[in-house]
Amino acid sequence: MASILETIRQNAYHFPPVETALQEPDGLLAAGGDLNPDRILRAYSHGIFPWYSADDPILWWSPDPRCVLFTDELHISRSMAKWLKQQQLRVTTDTAFKSVIQACAQPRAKQAETWINNDIQTAYYALHQRGLAHSIEVWDGEELVGGLYGVSIGRMFFGESMFSRTTNASKLAFIRLVQSASQMGFRMIDCQVHNPHLETLGARCIPRGQFVQIIEQQMQLPPPIKWELA
Repeated sequence: MASILETIRQNAYHFPPVETALQEPDGLLAAGGDLNPDRILRAYSHGIFPWYSADDPILWWSPDPRCVLFTDELHISRSMAKWLKQQQLRVTTDTAFKSVIQACAQPRAKQAETWINNDIQTAYYALHQRGLAHSIEVWDGEELVGGLYGVSIGRMFFGESMFSRTTNASKLAFIRLVQSASQMGFRMIDCQVHNPHLETLGARCIPRGQFVQIIEQQMQLPPPIKWELA
């Protein structure tokens, strides 16, 4: 991990201070650049992530406040706990990263396009091949019905996107992510922006300054010897 952090620090990709991020739209920090994996890593190390539409330049964001879930604050309602005991879905990790990101890239209801374009998919798959991006998959038999993916540096996980093709599949993926991350010593999951779906599981918003302080601490910790499900 020391070599990864050193690469992030020494790389010549520079971003303006997050204090300069716009209030409207919330957190827009910079435009341009490319999706070189080292640039993406440097962005994450400063609490910044790429998010843009097909006709836009690459846009870099650092919202304030930031939506996160502390792994010791995971909330499972009684109804969800009952469903978890009864459900028959199978959960895996890092067995179908490409399929997960492609599923996340499908336009949602009332959306004409997706921000997870081919360039995004290529960049994050490159991070996956370096052991820095991971996926959680949910299966009904041999059918992929839900999942999520994100970036992991040290003991910090930056969630990117999730999808669901059956009831509660994405929630199941997220719950297993949080439980596994907690067991591996992760303090916090980055959820980027407020999401009512995740709020029911314990996600909440914190000031950007606090978020950046925490990720700096968590990224200094050695990564898990093995990325695995709890």
